[in-house]
Amino acid sequence: MNRRFFLFALMLTMPLGACGSGGTVPGDSEDRVPFHAIAEDEAVKVTGTEPFWGGEISGGHFTYTTPDNQSGVDVPVSRFAGRGGLSFSGDLEGKALTLAITPGECSDGMSDRKYPFVVTLRLGDELRHGCGWTRRQSWSGGE
Repeated sequence: MNRRFFLFALMLTMPLGACGSGGTVPGDSEDRVPFHAIAEDEAVKVTGTEPFWGGEISGGHFTYTTPDNQSGVDVPVSRFAGRGGLSFSGDLEGKALTLAITPGECSDGMSDRKYPFVVTLRLGDELRHGCGWTRRQSWSGGE
């Protein structure tokens, strides 16, 4: 089985922590069309807490940022569009990196913002949760 597909499918079954989408995989189970709510040429911004992390996915690259490295680390990633969302896979400093992005209202837990995408980051053996948005589908709420 394709490693990216397996990781994406596995991540969709994991609990989403503070960022909730209701616990179900979106879409019709009979639908065979790959996820298309985020265009291939559209940049996706992500943010997460505990530990704080974030970045932007654009043009086959993920710029991974932390408070200690605000300019970020460039990670080449490959994109996979599944039925219920997207995944991006790469390698960060010798650790496998996979980002899963699914539609669903998400809160960062620190502001009144509501984001349109739930993000799960697996970095090596560590699992992190966060939220995402695009220019077309931005967050709403607080400053």
